[in-house]
Amino acid sequence: MATKKPEKRTIQTFGKKKTATAVAYVKDGKGLIKLNGTPLDLVQPAILRAKVFEPLILLGSEKFGILDISIRVKGGGYVSQIYAIRQAIGKAIVAFYGKYVDEFEKNEIKDALLAYDRSL
Repeated sequence: MATKKPEKRTIQTFGKKKTATAVAYVKDGKGLIKLNGTPLDLVQPAILRAKVFEPLILLGSEKFGILDISIRVKGGGYVSQIYAIRQAIGKAIVAFYGKYVDEFEKNEIKDALLAYDRSL
């Protein structure tokens, strides 16, 4: 008799700004966030690094600490890519909580992000 594998909980979302497109792939994990295969802490230019961390700072480590997020971005310039990345992260966390956790927490997260910035 075959044993049933546990379900992989994954979500894939995207964020766009002008011609820049970022795709966020979210799965269960330990809180790792990678951008094009490198840690998010190494985002350049350094001045815009804070913009990428906005959705994570707003929600706190308890919301995204259970997730691994892998982001691919291409097209556009530096600033457009940064805004596409932050939108993809925000949408990914909302979608993951909506599908796998519960609707109440999803609405809390969504309201917090929208209250801060409408584009998230």
